Amino acid sequence: MVPQKSPFYGLWPLANNSTIFVAPEGIDAGWPNTGGRDLAFTDEILKQVQGGLCIDNSRIFATGFSYGAGMSNAVACARANVFRGVALYAGAQLSGCEGGTAPIAYFGAHGISDSVLGIAQGRSIRDRMVRNNGCSATNAPEPARGSGTHTCTSYQGCRDGYPVRWCAFDGDHNPTEKDRGQSKSWVPGEAWQFISQF
Repeated sequence: MVPQKSPFYGLWPLANNSTIFVAPEGIDAGWPNTGGRDLAFTDEILKQVQGGLCIDNSRIFATGFSYGAGMSNAVACARANVFRGVALYAGAQLSGCEGGTAPIAYFGAHGISDSVLGIAQGRSIRDRMVRNNGCSATNAPEPARGSGTHTCTSYQGCRDGYPVRWCAFDGDHNPTEKDRGQSKSWVPGEAWQFISQF
């Protein structure tokens, strides 16, 4: 696991006290969602937050890295009527996908050389989101190996309010990748811009 230098994958400082962040630990020290347990756990957390805090129910997002991205994908599949969108960093379908046909706003970032969850797994989730959101299918460009860069694509033709944004980078399994020669990650800014459009 890559240690975080900035809380919530760099989103905390960008939110500037405008956002309530919740960071649970999955059941069984992961997010296998066995028998839907982690999804039920997520539902209960959300009920507690909604009951105790004044939140905008039209702007609830799930985000995560690796296993957490797998769980955020499960949320996208099963709770698209509750969550406004998801931001997945190096995600794969690890926690199931109950339903999986409703549109939901989607941001994904994945390394082309991911040695833990290959980029094909991230592309598979992206492509399902493209279909669900009614976007025009296109081959999103990806950077060349060894380039030390990233490319981001906003899919066209998506249903109003259900954008898909995909960023591929020349790197491994990392939620906050930096382009070569840069001291700061580009990922938090991309993810925050995507989330804050709502």
